[in-house]
Amino acid sequence: MLVLEIIIGLGLLAAYFHFHYTKRKHQRINILIDCHNESNEEWKRTLAMGLYLRFKDESAENPVNYSSIYLKGDSISFEYFVADIFQITRGGFTWVSPHSNDYGVDFEHTTDDGLYLGQVKCYQGDLSFDPIALIHSNMVKREAVGGYVITTGSFTENARSYAQGLNIELIDGVKLVEEWLKSLKKSEEEIEKFDG
Repeated sequence: MLVLEIIIGLGLLAAYFHFHYTKRKHQRINILIDCHNESNEEWKRTLAMGLYLRFKDESAENPVNYSSIYLKGDSISFEYFVADIFQITRGGFTWVSPHSNDYGVDFEHTTDDGLYLGQVKCYQGDLSFDPIALIHSNMVKREAVGGYVITTGSFTENARSYAQGLNIELIDGVKLVEEWLKSLKKSEEEIEKFDG
């Protein structure tokens, strides 16, 4: 009887240590995952800020002296940059509108589903509903199936509320970085097809 009690006691002790170790191991894994997700989000936000600095228009009165290693564009090259990303990640064909008289449509995206209209804003802050209203007006006028408003920043709550139900996708700086990374991966896959 004593032997049976000792065996049961050792079994319970082993079970306790096993569950305690497993719980601590899972806690450590959860902490690592949280740290990874947090740093991944920080990385995307940093890239979004970098896109803003790369494509923002500079003031002639107050020029900035950037390092020669930095890439520098402007708001027009930003429109081409975004249109290329959308063509790669979402298929179809994109066309960037002429800079003047575009009525708020920076690029057109034609897919099998139909025409989408996009407005691109290299913007530091959160966009209001105005660009959304402008794209929606153009969508109605041109009978487009959808639209995009893309910014390096984000959107006000008012803008998000306004866009609901209009079939306009709001793409903030972090989502833009995600699209950009998808386009790079897709481009690499295309190159590998030719190398293989």
